[in-house]
Amino acid sequence: MLAQAIWEVSRMAYNIPEKYQDLTPAPQLDKKTLNKMVWLSCFLQASFNYERMQACGWLWGMLPGLQKIHTNKEDLKASMAHNLDFLNTHPFLVTFVMGIVLSLEQNKADTQTIRSVRISAAGPLGGIGDALFWLTLVPITAGLTANMALTGSIAGAILFLLIFNAVQFVVRFGLMYWSYGLGTKAVTMLTSSAKEFTRAASILGVFVVGGLIANYGGTTVRMIIGDTQINIQSLLDGVLPKLIPLLITLGLYVLIKKGWTPVKCILLILVCGIVGCAFGIWTGNSQAMDADGNTIPGGYTPLVEWYDYPEPAPAEKTGQQAWDALTSVVTELQGAGITVTMPE
Repeated sequence: MLAQAIWEVSRMAYNIPEKYQDLTPAPQLDKKTLNKMVWLSCFLQASFNYERMQACGWLWGMLPGLQKIHTNKEDLKASMAHNLDFLNTHPFLVTFVMGIVLSLEQNKADTQTIRSVRISAAGPLGGIGDALFWLTLVPITAGLTANMALTGSIAGAILFLLIFNAVQFVVRFGLMYWSYGLGTKAVTMLTSSAKEFTRAASILGVFVVGGLIANYGGTTVRMIIGDTQINIQSLLDGVLPKLIPLLITLGLYVLIKKGWTPVKCILLILVCGIVGCAFGIWTGNSQAMDADGNTIPGGYTPLVEWYDYPEPAPAEKTGQQAWDALTSVVTELQGAGITVTMPE
Protein backbone atom coordinates (compact mmCIF):
# COMPACT_ATOMS: atom_id res chain seq x y z
CA MET A 1 0.00 0.00 0.00
CA LEU A 2 2.85 2.42 0.84
CA ALA A 3 4.59 1.74 -2.47
CA GLN A 4 1.35 2.31 -4.33
CA ALA A 5 0.76 5.59 -2.51
CA ILE A 6 4.27 6.82 -3.35
CA TRP A 7 3.75 5.85 -6.97
CA GLU A 8 0.43 7.72 -7.10
CA VAL A 9 2.00 10.89 -5.62
CA SER A 10 4.85 10.78 -8.13
CA ARG A 11 2.35 10.15 -10.93
CA MET A 12 0.26 13.13 -9.95
CA ALA A 13 3.32 15.36 -9.58
CA TYR A 14 4.53 14.56 -13.11
CA ASN A 15 2.88 16.49 -15.92
CA ILE A 16 2.92 14.61 -19.21
CA PRO A 17 4.11 16.96 -21.99
CA GLU A 18 2.08 17.30 -25.17
CA LYS A 19 5.14 16.73 -27.38
CA TYR A 20 8.40 14.86 -26.98
CA GLN A 21 11.66 16.80 -26.77
CA ASP A 22 13.34 14.75 -29.50
CA LEU A 23 11.03 14.76 -32.55
CA THR A 24 13.42 12.85 -34.82
CA PRO A 25 11.71 9.66 -36.03
CA ALA A 26 13.30 6.54 -34.60
CA PRO A 27 14.59 3.67 -36.78
CA GLN A 28 12.47 0.58 -37.40
CA LEU A 29 12.42 -1.92 -34.56
CA ASP A 30 14.09 -5.27 -35.24
CA LYS A 31 12.28 -8.61 -35.18
CA LYS A 32 13.99 -9.63 -31.95
CA THR A 33 12.44 -6.68 -30.10
CA LEU A 34 9.00 -7.25 -31.61
CA ASN A 35 9.13 -10.97 -30.72
CA LYS A 36 10.16 -10.13 -27.16
CA MET A 37 7.20 -7.77 -26.86
CA VAL A 38 4.84 -10.49 -28.09
CA TRP A 39 6.05 -12.85 -25.37
CA LEU A 40 5.79 -10.12 -22.73
CA SER A 41 2.21 -9.44 -23.86
CA CYS A 42 1.28 -12.77 -22.26
CA PHE A 43 1.64 -10.99 -18.90
CA LEU A 44 -0.90 -8.30 -19.80
CA GLN A 45 -3.18 -9.22 -16.88
CA ALA A 46 -0.44 -10.20 -14.42
CA SER A 47 -0.94 -6.90 -12.54
CA PHE A 48 -4.65 -6.47 -13.22
CA ASN A 49 -6.41 -3.97 -10.93
CA TYR A 50 -9.75 -2.17 -10.89
CA GLU A 51 -8.23 1.30 -11.16
CA ARG A 52 -6.23 0.98 -14.38
CA MET A 53 -7.14 -2.57 -15.42
CA GLN A 54 -4.30 -3.83 -17.65
CA ALA A 55 -2.13 -0.69 -17.62
CA CYS A 56 0.85 -2.17 -15.76
CA GLY A 57 0.95 -5.29 -17.93
CA TRP A 58 0.61 -3.11 -21.03
CA LEU A 59 3.61 -0.95 -20.08
CA TRP A 60 5.64 -4.07 -19.24
CA GLY A 61 5.01 -5.41 -22.74
CA MET A 62 5.71 -2.06 -24.44
CA LEU A 63 8.91 -1.29 -22.52
CA PRO A 64 11.46 -3.04 -24.81
CA GLY A 65 10.19 -1.05 -27.79
CA LEU A 66 9.91 2.24 -25.93
CA GLN A 67 13.48 1.97 -24.63
CA LYS A 68 14.81 1.62 -28.18
CA ILE A 69 12.60 4.36 -29.61
CA HIS A 70 13.20 7.03 -26.93
CA THR A 71 16.91 7.55 -26.33
CA ASN A 72 16.08 10.80 -24.54
CA LYS A 73 15.49 10.02 -20.86
CA GLU A 74 12.77 12.65 -20.43
CA ASP A 75 10.91 11.40 -23.51
CA LEU A 76 11.07 7.84 -22.19
CA LYS A 77 9.69 9.04 -18.87
CA ALA A 78 6.80 10.84 -20.59
CA SER A 79 6.05 7.82 -22.78
CA MET A 80 6.01 5.46 -19.80
CA ALA A 81 3.73 7.84 -17.89
CA HIS A 82 1.03 8.08 -20.55
CA ASN A 83 1.30 4.36 -21.30
CA LEU A 84 0.14 3.79 -17.72
CA ASP A 85 -3.29 5.19 -18.61
CA PHE A 86 -6.38 3.02 -18.15
CA LEU A 87 -6.49 0.15 -20.65
CA ASN A 88 -8.86 -2.78 -21.07
CA THR A 89 -8.76 -4.96 -24.17
CA HIS A 90 -8.70 -8.63 -25.13
CA PRO A 91 -5.42 -10.23 -23.97
CA PHE A 92 -4.96 -12.27 -27.17
CA LEU A 93 -5.46 -9.28 -29.49
CA VAL A 94 -3.43 -6.74 -27.53
CA THR A 95 -0.47 -6.98 -29.93
CA PHE A 96 -2.65 -5.29 -32.55
CA VAL A 97 -2.80 -2.19 -30.35
CA MET A 98 0.88 -2.51 -29.44
CA GLY A 99 1.92 -2.42 -33.09
CA ILE A 100 -0.13 0.70 -33.80
CA VAL A 101 1.14 2.55 -30.73
CA LEU A 102 4.74 1.56 -31.52
CA SER A 103 4.36 3.04 -35.00
CA LEU A 104 3.12 6.33 -33.52
CA GLU A 105 5.85 6.37 -30.87
CA GLN A 106 8.46 5.70 -33.54
CA ASN A 107 7.25 8.71 -35.56
CA LYS A 108 7.19 10.83 -32.37
CA ALA A 109 3.50 11.75 -32.60
CA ASP A 110 2.17 14.00 -29.85
CA THR A 111 1.21 12.21 -26.64
CA GLN A 112 -2.49 13.09 -26.78
CA THR A 113 -2.79 11.54 -30.26
CA ILE A 114 -1.12 8.36 -29.06
CA ARG A 115 -3.42 8.14 -26.04
CA SER A 116 -6.54 8.66 -28.18
CA VAL A 117 -5.51 6.08 -30.77
CA ARG A 118 -4.65 3.57 -28.06
CA ILE A 119 -8.10 3.82 -26.49
CA SER A 120 -9.95 3.83 -29.82
CA ALA A 121 -8.09 0.68 -30.96
CA ALA A 122 -8.28 -1.20 -27.67
CA GLY A 123 -12.01 -0.71 -27.07
CA PRO A 124 -13.50 -2.63 -30.04
CA LEU A 125 -11.03 -5.49 -29.61
CA GLY A 126 -12.66 -6.48 -26.32
CA GLY A 127 -15.93 -7.45 -28.00
CA ILE A 128 -14.24 -8.87 -31.10
CA GLY A 129 -11.91 -11.04 -29.01
CA ASP A 130 -14.71 -12.38 -26.85
CA ALA A 131 -16.74 -13.34 -29.91
CA LEU A 132 -13.75 -14.79 -31.73
CA PHE A 133 -12.16 -16.78 -28.92
CA TRP A 134 -14.57 -17.43 -26.03
CA LEU A 135 -17.72 -17.88 -28.16
CA THR A 136 -16.17 -19.52 -31.22
CA LEU A 137 -12.70 -21.04 -30.83
CA VAL A 138 -13.14 -22.51 -27.36
CA PRO A 139 -16.56 -24.19 -27.96
CA ILE A 140 -15.49 -25.60 -31.32
CA THR A 141 -12.15 -26.90 -30.02
CA ALA A 142 -13.72 -28.28 -26.85
CA GLY A 143 -16.49 -29.94 -28.83
CA LEU A 144 -14.01 -31.67 -31.13
CA THR A 145 -11.76 -32.91 -28.33
CA ALA A 146 -14.35 -33.65 -25.62
CA ASN A 147 -15.35 -36.96 -27.21
CA MET A 148 -11.75 -38.14 -26.96
CA ALA A 149 -11.57 -37.12 -23.30
CA LEU A 150 -14.90 -38.82 -22.53
CA THR A 151 -13.47 -42.12 -23.75
CA GLY A 152 -10.64 -41.78 -21.25
CA SER A 153 -7.99 -40.65 -23.73
CA ILE A 154 -5.58 -38.00 -22.43
CA ALA A 155 -4.97 -37.00 -26.05
CA GLY A 156 -8.23 -35.02 -25.93
CA ALA A 157 -6.93 -32.61 -23.28
CA ILE A 158 -3.50 -32.35 -24.92
CA LEU A 159 -5.00 -31.70 -28.35
CA PHE A 160 -7.30 -29.01 -26.93
CA LEU A 161 -4.37 -27.15 -25.35
CA LEU A 162 -2.27 -27.50 -28.51
CA ILE A 163 -4.97 -26.15 -30.83
CA PHE A 164 -6.03 -23.35 -28.49
CA ASN A 165 -2.50 -22.08 -27.82
CA ALA A 166 -1.35 -22.52 -31.42
CA VAL A 167 -4.17 -20.28 -32.65
CA GLN A 168 -3.52 -17.80 -29.85
CA PHE A 169 0.17 -17.33 -30.63
CA VAL A 170 -0.35 -17.23 -34.39
CA VAL A 171 -2.78 -14.37 -33.78
CA ARG A 172 -0.43 -12.62 -31.33
CA PHE A 173 2.61 -12.68 -33.63
CA GLY A 174 0.63 -12.01 -36.82
CA LEU A 175 -1.17 -8.96 -35.43
CA MET A 176 2.03 -7.45 -34.02
CA TYR A 177 3.84 -7.43 -37.37
CA TRP A 178 0.75 -6.52 -39.38
CA SER A 179 -0.38 -3.56 -37.27
CA TYR A 180 3.18 -2.28 -36.81
CA GLY A 181 3.55 -2.16 -40.59
CA LEU A 182 0.18 -0.49 -41.19
CA GLY A 183 0.36 2.05 -38.39
CA THR A 184 -2.74 4.21 -37.92
CA LYS A 185 -4.34 2.75 -41.08
CA ALA A 186 -5.02 -0.37 -39.03
CA VAL A 187 -7.36 1.60 -36.73
CA THR A 188 -9.50 2.67 -39.68
CA MET A 189 -9.64 -0.90 -41.00
CA LEU A 190 -10.63 -2.17 -37.54
CA THR A 191 -13.37 0.33 -36.74
CA SER A 192 -14.93 0.29 -40.23
CA SER A 193 -16.05 -3.35 -39.98
CA ALA A 194 -15.81 -4.11 -36.26
CA LYS A 195 -19.59 -4.22 -35.74
CA GLU A 196 -20.25 -6.61 -38.63
CA PHE A 197 -17.33 -8.86 -37.72
CA THR A 198 -18.36 -9.06 -34.07
CA ARG A 199 -21.95 -9.91 -35.00
CA ALA A 200 -20.87 -12.61 -37.46
CA ALA A 201 -18.49 -14.21 -34.96
CA SER A 202 -21.16 -14.07 -32.23
CA ILE A 203 -23.74 -15.77 -34.47
CA LEU A 204 -21.26 -18.51 -35.35
CA GLY A 205 -20.42 -18.99 -31.67
CA VAL A 206 -24.09 -19.23 -30.66
CA PHE A 207 -24.69 -21.73 -33.48
CA VAL A 208 -21.79 -23.90 -32.27
CA VAL A 209 -22.93 -23.72 -28.62
CA GLY A 210 -26.42 -24.77 -29.73
CA GLY A 211 -24.94 -27.79 -31.47
CA LEU A 212 -22.96 -28.68 -28.35
CA ILE A 213 -26.12 -28.47 -26.23
CA ALA A 214 -27.90 -30.88 -28.56
CA ASN A 215 -24.89 -33.21 -28.66
CA TYR A 216 -23.88 -33.22 -25.00
CA GLY A 217 -27.17 -32.26 -23.33
CA GLY A 218 -27.75 -35.59 -21.62
CA THR A 219 -30.61 -34.57 -19.31
CA THR A 220 -33.44 -37.08 -19.77
CA VAL A 221 -36.48 -38.17 -17.76
CA ARG A 222 -36.38 -41.51 -15.90
CA MET A 223 -40.06 -41.72 -14.93
CA ILE A 224 -42.26 -44.63 -15.98
CA ILE A 225 -45.95 -44.11 -15.17
CA GLY A 226 -49.24 -45.96 -15.54
CA ASP A 227 -50.19 -49.62 -15.55
CA THR A 228 -49.02 -49.82 -19.16
CA GLN A 229 -45.54 -48.57 -18.16
CA ILE A 230 -45.53 -45.39 -20.25
CA ASN A 231 -41.99 -44.07 -20.75
CA ILE A 232 -42.12 -40.27 -20.43
CA GLN A 233 -38.81 -39.78 -22.23
CA SER A 234 -40.06 -41.72 -25.26
CA LEU A 235 -43.06 -39.39 -25.46
CA LEU A 236 -40.83 -36.31 -25.26
CA ASP A 237 -38.51 -37.70 -27.95
CA GLY A 238 -41.54 -38.18 -30.16
CA VAL A 239 -42.31 -34.46 -29.81
CA LEU A 240 -38.71 -33.20 -30.15
CA PRO A 241 -35.45 -35.03 -29.38
CA LYS A 242 -33.31 -33.30 -26.73
CA LEU A 243 -36.35 -31.30 -25.59
CA ILE A 244 -35.27 -31.18 -21.93
CA PRO A 245 -31.81 -29.61 -22.63
CA LEU A 246 -33.51 -27.10 -24.93
CA LEU A 247 -36.03 -26.10 -22.25
CA ILE A 248 -33.27 -25.79 -19.64
CA THR A 249 -31.22 -23.54 -21.98
CA LEU A 250 -34.20 -21.32 -22.82
CA GLY A 251 -35.17 -21.12 -19.14
CA LEU A 252 -31.68 -20.00 -18.14
CA TYR A 253 -31.70 -17.44 -20.96
CA VAL A 254 -34.94 -15.95 -19.63
CA LEU A 255 -33.59 -15.86 -16.07
CA ILE A 256 -30.37 -14.11 -17.15
CA LYS A 257 -32.43 -11.56 -19.08
CA LYS A 258 -34.37 -10.91 -15.88
CA GLY A 259 -31.16 -10.13 -14.01
CA TRP A 260 -30.07 -13.49 -12.60
CA THR A 261 -26.33 -13.95 -12.25
CA PRO A 262 -24.56 -17.03 -13.70
CA VAL A 263 -23.82 -18.20 -10.14
CA LYS A 264 -27.53 -18.21 -9.27
CA CYS A 265 -28.29 -20.15 -12.45
CA ILE A 266 -25.64 -22.75 -11.61
CA LEU A 267 -27.03 -23.14 -8.09
CA LEU A 268 -30.55 -23.54 -9.52
CA ILE A 269 -29.39 -26.32 -11.86
CA LEU A 270 -27.57 -28.00 -8.98
CA VAL A 271 -30.65 -27.92 -6.73
CA CYS A 272 -32.92 -29.17 -9.53
CA GLY A 273 -30.50 -31.99 -10.25
CA ILE A 274 -30.28 -33.12 -6.61
CA VAL A 275 -34.02 -32.87 -5.95
CA GLY A 276 -34.85 -34.53 -9.28
CA CYS A 277 -32.56 -37.49 -8.60
CA ALA A 278 -33.91 -37.80 -5.05
CA PHE A 279 -37.40 -38.31 -6.52
CA GLY A 280 -36.18 -40.43 -9.45
CA ILE A 281 -37.09 -37.85 -12.09
CA TRP A 282 -33.79 -37.63 -13.98
CA THR A 283 -32.06 -40.50 -15.73
CA GLY A 284 -28.74 -41.50 -14.21
CA ASN A 285 -26.40 -44.43 -13.86
CA SER A 286 -24.46 -44.75 -10.63
CA GLN A 287 -23.19 -48.19 -11.77
CA ALA A 288 -24.29 -49.48 -8.37
CA MET A 289 -25.34 -53.11 -7.90
CA ASP A 290 -27.75 -54.85 -5.58
CA ALA A 291 -26.87 -57.57 -3.04
CA ASP A 292 -26.93 -60.24 -5.76
CA GLY A 293 -24.48 -58.33 -7.96
CA ASN A 294 -27.11 -57.27 -10.48
CA THR A 295 -27.33 -53.77 -11.93
CA ILE A 296 -29.98 -51.63 -10.23
CA PRO A 297 -32.94 -50.96 -12.58
CA GLY A 298 -32.96 -47.34 -13.71
CA GLY A 299 -29.30 -46.83 -12.81
CA TYR A 300 -29.90 -45.86 -9.16
CA THR A 301 -32.39 -46.12 -6.31
CA PRO A 302 -34.17 -42.79 -5.56
CA LEU A 303 -34.62 -41.63 -1.98
CA VAL A 304 -38.36 -41.35 -2.63
CA GLU A 305 -39.72 -44.27 -4.68
CA TRP A 306 -43.17 -43.15 -5.82
CA TYR A 307 -43.39 -45.28 -8.99
CA ASP A 308 -42.35 -48.78 -10.00
CA TYR A 309 -39.47 -48.91 -12.41
CA PRO A 310 -39.80 -51.99 -14.68
CA GLU A 311 -37.23 -54.75 -14.63
CA PRO A 312 -35.00 -54.64 -17.68
CA ALA A 313 -35.97 -57.02 -20.45
CA PRO A 314 -33.66 -60.00 -20.82
CA ALA A 315 -31.02 -59.53 -23.43
CA GLU A 316 -31.62 -61.19 -26.76
CA LYS A 317 -29.58 -64.30 -27.30
CA THR A 318 -26.91 -64.41 -29.92
CA GLY A 319 -27.03 -66.92 -32.78
CA GLN A 320 -24.58 -69.25 -31.06
CA GLN A 321 -26.49 -69.12 -27.78
CA ALA A 322 -29.75 -69.91 -29.60
CA TRP A 323 -28.13 -72.85 -31.38
CA ASP A 324 -26.72 -74.21 -28.12
CA ALA A 325 -30.15 -73.93 -26.48
CA LEU A 326 -31.78 -75.74 -29.40
CA THR A 327 -29.17 -78.51 -29.27
CA SER A 328 -29.80 -78.97 -25.55
CA VAL A 329 -33.56 -79.33 -26.10
CA VAL A 330 -33.04 -81.83 -28.93
CA THR A 331 -30.68 -83.88 -26.77
CA GLU A 332 -33.28 -84.05 -23.98
CA LEU A 333 -36.01 -85.13 -26.43
CA GLN A 334 -33.80 -87.83 -27.93
CA GLY A 335 -33.03 -89.06 -24.42
CA ALA A 336 -36.77 -89.40 -23.86
CA GLY A 337 -37.04 -91.60 -26.97
CA ILE A 338 -38.39 -88.92 -29.30
CA THR A 339 -36.72 -88.80 -32.67
CA VAL A 340 -35.80 -85.28 -33.70
CA THR A 341 -33.78 -84.38 -36.79
CA MET A 342 -31.53 -81.35 -36.44
CA PRO A 343 -31.39 -78.98 -39.43
CA GLU A 344 -28.17 -78.90 -41.41
